Amino acid sequence: MFRTPISACVITLNEERCIGACLDSLRICDEIIVVDAHSTDRTREIAALRGARVIERDWAGYRTQKQFAVSLASNDWIITLDADERLSPELAAEIVRVRQYGLGGHSGYAMPLLASYFGRPMHHGDWHPDCQLRLFNRRRASIRGEAFHAKVVAHGSVGKMRGNILHDSYRDLDHQLGKLGRYARLVSDAMRARGKRTGALRLFLEPAWRFLRAYIWKQGYLDGWRGFAVAQIEANYVWEKYLRLYIAERAARIE
Repeated sequence: MFRTPISACVITLNEERCIGACLDSLRICDEIIVVDAHSTDRTREIAALRGARVIERDWAGYRTQKQFAVSLASNDWIITLDADERLSPELAAEIVRVRQYGLGGHSGYAMPLLASYFGRPMHHGDWHPDCQLRLFNRRRASIRGEAFHAKVVAHGSVGKMRGNILHDSYRDLDHQLGKLGRYARLVSDAMRARGKRTGALRLFLEPAWRFLRAYIWKQGYLDGWRGFAVAQIEANYVWEKYLRLYIAERAARIE
């Protein structure tokens, strides 16, 4: 029986509220690496007290920062979590059980994300099940995406785990609206840089589809007012993203 060693990689910036729970859930790993972008709170102190190897580095965007953290790992098998995420006890036990057999012939494992919103887990809508590849062999996978978003892509077969990654999505409403507003601006700029165009009809259709998909088709209504709020706010994010692109296109024509 072969027990596969695993390194955990987490990137941080002012995450003292949640970094402790995140790292506690990763105690099943053989090493924990935290790459911190010069936090001004107790993030680095809390991480060090939990035995993590803490490295300070200027913020370079999500993809580059995660790639750097993975490059520091001593082991080829990696778990990546955001600071506001943690392994559920069921998922941690599942990983421990599977690793005893060498993690099979897969390049990585996907696992569902279960997000909480104002104190309740969201079991429906766009947020669940949001399966993501978070446990992977770095020799058979790569981290891709934009500076504001990163995801792991496997170069081979992907196994699936049943346990959840638990995600504390937003501190409060201001945090949610502010974060989605920043994403709308960044995504709009990235779409324009890639030459993507939009029209007035899309300003209506894209947000409407986002709401209907989350609230009706994926049964977000079963999560009560929280399901409605998430569907509506994320539809507004889609609207703002395309509105910014629409306005930028027309401003460029005037110039």
